[in-house]
Amino acid sequence: MRRAPQAVRGRLRRAVGAGVVTALLAGGLAACGEGGPADTLDGFLTGWRDGSLDKVGFVTPDGGRVAASAVIEQLQTLTGDLTRTPLVLSREGKPRVTGDIASGTIKLDWTLPGGSPWEYLSTVRLTKRGTDGWRVIWEPAIVNSELTTGDRLKLRRVAATRSTILDGAGKPIVTKQPVVVVGVTPEKIKNLGTLTAALTAAFQKIDVDVDLGGLKERVAAAEPGAFLDLITLRRSDYAKIRDDIRPLDGTVFRDEERDLAPTRTFARALLGTADAATKDDIDANPDTIGAGDPVGHGGLQQRYDTTLRGAPGQSVVIARTTPDNNVEETQIFSTRPAPGKPVKTTIDVPTQIAADAAVDGSKQPASLVAIRISDSAVLGAADGPAGTAVNTAFSGRVPPGSTFKMVSAYGLLAAKKVTPDTAVECPKTLTVDGRRFKNAESEALGRVPFHVDFARSCNTAFASLAPQLGAGGLRSASGTLGLGAPWDLGLDAFSGKVSDGGSPAELAAATFGQGTTVVSPLAMAAAAAAVARGQFTQPQLVLDPAPPNPAPPGAKLDPWALAGLRSMMREVVTDGTGTGLRRVPGAPVYGKTGTAEFDIGSTDTHAWFIGWQGDIAFAVMVQKGGLGSQAAVPVIRDFLTALAKQ
Repeated sequence: MRRAPQAVRGRLRRAVGAGVVTALLAGGLAACGEGGPADTLDGFLTGWRDGSLDKVGFVTPDGGRVAASAVIEQLQTLTGDLTRTPLVLSREGKPRVTGDIASGTIKLDWTLPGGSPWEYLSTVRLTKRGTDGWRVIWEPAIVNSELTTGDRLKLRRVAATRSTILDGAGKPIVTKQPVVVVGVTPEKIKNLGTLTAALTAAFQKIDVDVDLGGLKERVAAAEPGAFLDLITLRRSDYAKIRDDIRPLDGTVFRDEERDLAPTRTFARALLGTADAATKDDIDANPDTIGAGDPVGHGGLQQRYDTTLRGAPGQSVVIARTTPDNNVEETQIFSTRPAPGKPVKTTIDVPTQIAADAAVDGSKQPASLVAIRISDSAVLGAADGPAGTAVNTAFSGRVPPGSTFKMVSAYGLLAAKKVTPDTAVECPKTLTVDGRRFKNAESEALGRVPFHVDFARSCNTAFASLAPQLGAGGLRSASGTLGLGAPWDLGLDAFSGKVSDGGSPAELAAATFGQGTTVVSPLAMAAAAAAVARGQFTQPQLVLDPAPPNPAPPGAKLDPWALAGLRSMMREVVTDGTGTGLRRVPGAPVYGKTGTAEFDIGSTDTHAWFIGWQGDIAFAVMVQKGGLGSQAAVPVIRDFLTALAKQ
């Protein structure tokens, strides 16, 4: 079906009678030169467009006069939900005239909400009586041949089927899973206060927060036998508290199936959720979103909401009131909904589950990212504990602390400023340009090989080497490992912002991950993967639809510098600050701990660990976790141990 041309639609104006209407008149606005019924028909279409029919005469089919204002009022009633819908009116050829009776064909071309076209032909009858000239025989069938007096057109949305997010194997992450709806029925409740307290305690056992504050009012307003739902639980969660809540007086339960991720906390911040449309959702997209539609909120569900949601179909119906005062609806036009398209990601379900479980074991908020080194695929990204909705793993902007020594060490080695065996002093403190630097727990190693300074994470040694690295060397090493570059992986991600090293003190601080340098866990996982791989490759997350502007691969890294750096990162685990990972099952672990100060005057620090094992690179950051060896290393230990058991 033909839609109105763009230039025409741009000029549509709202008319009082039938919404936004344009009359395209064959032969000109008043059909000059044709005379007779053509003039009257053109005037009718023009008046319909302008909302003023005072220059057109109307009669009923039996000859009675009809006021122009009554015609306008009936047009408003008949068009119903389509009153504000764009409509293009045009006359099809000349009216056919037989004596004092004429019949003209018009075309109505609607543009329904969402852009669907609906066009059809209609007939306008005219009559001539004496000296009154030609008049339009007014009848509802002019608007649509199926309409009669009192009818009205209604729009009905036909919701599209929302598609799903796929994992790296092309399988849906969200699938049908059994759930139990926990509720109460008023007639069985003996003591509401006791019931509320017992339910609250049971839900807390599985870390589920249910607001029961309004239950008293709900019970009071409910009819006997009503099912008042409180929460829907996964069957696995329900099983943990079944014996606590099943015997309670007043509880009732209903088995159902819901579309759910593999676990309650599964990649919650990364994926987001698809929930019933809010008022804000509907107000922002009134033509495409209706009440009850699932809409993406946060993460990939929100970023690809249009893709996943598809497009609703439209149905135009005639609503007619029957003699017994009921309303019957008859469909006269419909368009099929376009189902949503899936979004394919690189997520590996077992890896994600292991990552979620690892951060859930942290006492402080933690974020973990895992990347497959061979193809740079993001296998998992977890924020926890308890599956927070904030995607700190991708978008966090925090100092990297001593994990950044991996970057500056590569820069120093690649520039041949040091070797792993170069002796470098590690005093307890070092003052640079009036700023005093110290080591964690005030440690002093003395004059030791550079690889020992690295394994034991000596801040003062790196601060002393800052002039040899220089601001240019700092930027070069960071950029070579991908930090600070524009990335496009299908979801907002922060690749880091590296200090400019503008002063000697700032450069010294930046050399060991302090100062103004900030990164995300994703950025540091990607940098670790680059060291393990020998080249930076931007992380991949969304495979289809493919992001249009991914960062190009970086240059090959210096083989000699890499050999030394990898050896030093292995020493971190065997003899340095990461010895808590020495006995992790599987391949050897390489890494670097980090303790990052983030607030002047505060003793709180973020805890970090970055590195790799086999084909998986990773980074974890524990907010206000203290030392990386004490807070971040245990998270990685749990993560790698869980992977080894799969």
